[in-house]
Amino acid sequence: MKKLVSVIALVAMFGVHAGAQSFSTISNLVSSLAGTVYSAPVSLNGTYNYGGIAVSATSSEGGVLSNLAGTAVTSGIETKADEYLAKVGIVPGAMTFTFNSADNSFTLNVLGLSLPGTYKVGEAEKTVTLTFGKAMQFFCMTGTLESGLNGAKMLFPANKAMAFIKKLVTKLGEKSSEVAAISKLADGYDNYKIGFKLSK
Repeated sequence: MKKLVSVIALVAMFGVHAGAQSFSTISNLVSSLAGTVYSAPVSLNGTYNYGGIAVSATSSEGGVLSNLAGTAVTSGIETKADEYLAKVGIVPGAMTFTFNSADNSFTLNVLGLSLPGTYKVGEAEKTVTLTFGKAMQFFCMTGTLESGLNGAKMLFPANKAMAFIKKLVTKLGEKSSEVAAISKLADGYDNYKIGFKLSK
């Protein structure tokens, strides 16, 4: 509780010196921090709809100030990434993840393509490892799960997320030019995670 009060106080002090134009950024920041630090466990079972690219700023030092600085640009990265993916047909609603907790299997369905695999959750359902089948050359990636007001976020290290998107776009038979542009967005953001907004 003390940590939450400290975060709110810090943002409030920042807000005193910020103009009205920064108000929405500050509001989004508070929501983002609250959702990340105090995220409830995510139970992966059932079908989740893709709602767009999610980006999260992390800090190698674990400090709040580093997160404050990083979160200021995540919204812009998400918007640009969504625009590029839309050009190859990957838009909200065009992709679903269906998880079956009975046998830890999942299926990614995107634009008529079905990609099965297995998954494993850990650390009180706050981490997830996705291992795709032969169709994706057994591609594997481990990330984090964050709950939110409108669903959940599944986030992976930026380089791993970009590698996955490249494979996915190639599998869909699309050219990689748009994905190359997305990759540039991740350049220089070693402390960022990129993934998917999901809702049931």
